[in-house]
Amino acid sequence: MSKQLLKMITLIVSALFLMSSVAVAAKMAVWGSTTCQKRFLEPGAAAYKAASGDDIKVDGVGTGKGMMALLDGKTKVAAASSPLESAIKSAKKAAKKAGKEITIPDNLIFHEIAKDVIIPIVNKDNPVSALTFDQLSKLNTGAVTNWKDVGGTDMPVKVVTSHAGSATRAVFQKKVMKKADYVADAIIVKSTRLEIQQVSKNKGGIGAVSEGFYKLNPENAKLVNTDDISRPLALITVGEPTPEVQKLIDFFRSPAGQKFFN
Repeated sequence: MSKQLLKMITLIVSALFLMSSVAVAAKMAVWGSTTCQKRFLEPGAAAYKAASGDDIKVDGVGTGKGMMALLDGKTKVAAASSPLESAIKSAKKAAKKAGKEITIPDNLIFHEIAKDVIIPIVNKDNPVSALTFDQLSKLNTGAVTNWKDVGGTDMPVKVVTSHAGSATRAVFQKKVMKKADYVADAIIVKSTRLEIQQVSKNKGGIGAVSEGFYKLNPENAKLVNTDDISRPLALITVGEPTPEVQKLIDFFRSPAGQKFFN
């Protein structure tokens, strides 16, 4: 065997070994809801790896952008914190904002993992402890601009909400605000954590976030009692899930995965 041929064989074997190593090290990408990211995907990542041997990488970009990534083929599974219809609407809003057009396939499959509750939050120094849907709607749309008009102190209202592709925002806007627009000067944030932070530092602040996430990160905010606002947390695929995605779905539906919702 010539030295040149031996060198070529060595290079080919090395390349194949490198490709194999990269494949083993690759993580399954899950794009989407920051609520799903913080409620179960990231907290459960280590337990999932211990059970399956697989790694996951979560890109918490919001339900809308997660759906866009799924439809663009950037990921095999998207995380959503709303029903499928609302997730699709969030995707369309996110696409419109990005100046893109998307086509919704008719074979999307919605894999519900658990239920989540959305709660209104205010600064902990705000004496208001309960609000009706009508009051919440008026506060968030700007029809009420001072807390004294809903039983609080003489203090201006400052609305905080997630970005246009947020499923939490879409569900709250649909169920509580009857699809009305938020007040024009609302503070718009990119994540649930930032929403809690903004309400925590603004005495007149009001927001609406995942109850589970709030309990993990209450900061300087408190919840306000109101009627139930619930929604599903889910993983979405185009067509039947791949074997690796099915393992992820099965794990978080199992008792070991469901403990992250308790």
